[in-house]
Amino acid sequence: MGRPSRWQRYIDAAVGGRKEAGHEPPAPAQRAVSRARARNGWQTELRTWLWDRHAGAPAPGRSVPGRSGAAVRRTDLRLVPAALLVWATTAAAGWLDPAALAALCSVLLASSGALLLRAAGQARRLADSPQSSGGGRTAPRSLLATAAVALLLSTVAGAHSAVASAQRDDSDIAGAVAARTAVVAELVVSGAPRRLQTPGRSGLAERWAVPATLLAINFDSRRVRAEASLLVMGGPDWEHTTPGQRIRTTGKLRPAGPGQTEAAVLSASSAPRTLQVPGTLQQGARSLREGLASAAGHFGGDARGLLPGMVTGDTSGLDPELDIAMKTVGMTHLTAVSGANCSLILGALLLGARSLRLGRVAAAVVCLAGLGMFVLMVGPDASVLRAALMGAIGLVSLAGGRAGRGLSFLCLAIIGLLLADPALSTSFGFLLSVLATLGIVVAGRPIMTWLPPAVPPWAAAGLAVPLSAQTFCGPVIVLLQPQFSSYAFAANVAAAALVAPVTLLGTAAVPLVPLAPGLAAVPLAVAAAFAAGVAGIARFFAGLPGAVLPWPEGLFGMTTMGMFSAAVLTSVWLVLHPAAVVRLAVAAHTRTVAIIARRQAGRRRRRGPHAPGRRGLAHRSGRGTLRVCKRTSGRKHEWLLPRPNAPGPLRRGPPPGAM
Repeated sequence: MGRPSRWQRYIDAAVGGRKEAGHEPPAPAQRAVSRARARNGWQTELRTWLWDRHAGAPAPGRSVPGRSGAAVRRTDLRLVPAALLVWATTAAAGWLDPAALAALCSVLLASSGALLLRAAGQARRLADSPQSSGGGRTAPRSLLATAAVALLLSTVAGAHSAVASAQRDDSDIAGAVAARTAVVAELVVSGAPRRLQTPGRSGLAERWAVPATLLAINFDSRRVRAEASLLVMGGPDWEHTTPGQRIRTTGKLRPAGPGQTEAAVLSASSAPRTLQVPGTLQQGARSLREGLASAAGHFGGDARGLLPGMVTGDTSGLDPELDIAMKTVGMTHLTAVSGANCSLILGALLLGARSLRLGRVAAAVVCLAGLGMFVLMVGPDASVLRAALMGAIGLVSLAGGRAGRGLSFLCLAIIGLLLADPALSTSFGFLLSVLATLGIVVAGRPIMTWLPPAVPPWAAAGLAVPLSAQTFCGPVIVLLQPQFSSYAFAANVAAAALVAPVTLLGTAAVPLVPLAPGLAAVPLAVAAAFAAGVAGIARFFAGLPGAVLPWPEGLFGMTTMGMFSAAVLTSVWLVLHPAAVVRLAVAAHTRTVAIIARRQAGRRRRRGPHAPGRRGLAHRSGRGTLRVCKRTSGRKHEWLLPRPNAPGPLRRGPPPGAM
């Protein structure tokens, strides 16, 4: 083993790490490091913190104890700048024209090249150095390479966004949208239909929104071939469209609303005419979803509409009153297939594969195949794709022996999804999904470690997951709905134990419905019972007084909600650590007394021994309290105060105004 570098030896000595045999620094060096640490303690701690976060592992001799006392790997932050830069670039692309976006990509590419050249120069100088075996410049060189890769990924995302922006700002399509022209459009359905709650200008009581991709339009006696994303608004005939279906319809184009990523909105004036049916897999997935909805219709109560919503995300049969109750208590995420569903499916598949004694690679293949079929069945929405990509990266990492880096997996998922679809950068659904996962990854495990060891791990996770997810998502939810759900945490904790049976049993029954309806009735009945329990919890908490409280709107509301979330986490820590709170209070009192004594000693030295008095806070020795002192003239100030209860006659003063 080579001799450690000077930087590594400095870190080892500064943080008090274990001394390796044969590399113990001499006593003068230890004294020098101790003096340097005493002078620059905060700088040493900052360097150590940056080293730990950049390297993804604690510095030598430092570890983070977990809930069971074992060492836990520190958080790896190397992919965070890349994810933030890619997200910022794709979000800015929606506000910049193609020329400005091209200039931004050029600047990013030049900056990336400059950083790569500098990192390569440092590598050559390190190789030529006679002390190159220590590796003391590895961290700065790695930081430069990480920043260069982040800028390069941002350049790729910006180039993709520029292409999408050029398609969106096509002169022919933009002119037709601005003129609100009546067109004949050929489309390919790209997403599942979504029922709208409010009627539109057309007066239709039932409206559906269908995401689609424009292939060609006919207007003003000419045909224009162009590819752009559209949002089709239609009547009940659009309910049965399927992703991948090629259709023709008529309608009027109008500009998209603020925050929408589509090039335009098409108000359909006719029913869709099928030109090409979707593929066999898509038709099969749709038949499975319809079969589950039909089978759930045999159950009464709220389970009829909630069961398909919790399994496949189909909320077409959900009771409007139950929908309002779930929005009131913050449980609408249960009817949107997201990371929780994919995590449950992956966990069940992984447990089954490992129970069959399959190898790590074989178990990963089985889980990826099952995850792909689940995504195909429910439809490739943004949240489902994010959850699926997160699960795939985690399994590949598990097969390679590098599991446990949740933040790195999340950053990889963000970068991959934004490179594939830059429009997700301005999607509130994608933002909430990322924030919920970020809260679970960053704050979930620390909250579990706060709980006493007597709490089982499953119970600790059941409390930590909803608390961390809601505290991170709260500021953004306020922007969408300026209100505060008082019982959201309690309702989600109460329903947490019922979600897993509904998801697992319902998903297992989906392929059995067309093959063996009698066999599928058993898991469906159990899942329906648990779904009815979830609905009962939502209705109960929504009916309590003060279930919804008003909250400020806009940036002020988001800021105050963020402060409230931080206060909630701080309060939870204070409640669960009473001994630490007492120690902090005693330490703060001791520190305050020391500061006051030092300041008073300095004032006495400046004034001299014959100063008339003192003022400010003073420590009462032996009593553990502070008192306020004011400067006096040196006389007994109590002698000047009136004494109404003194013996003898009262002195009557002259009346007001008397001479």
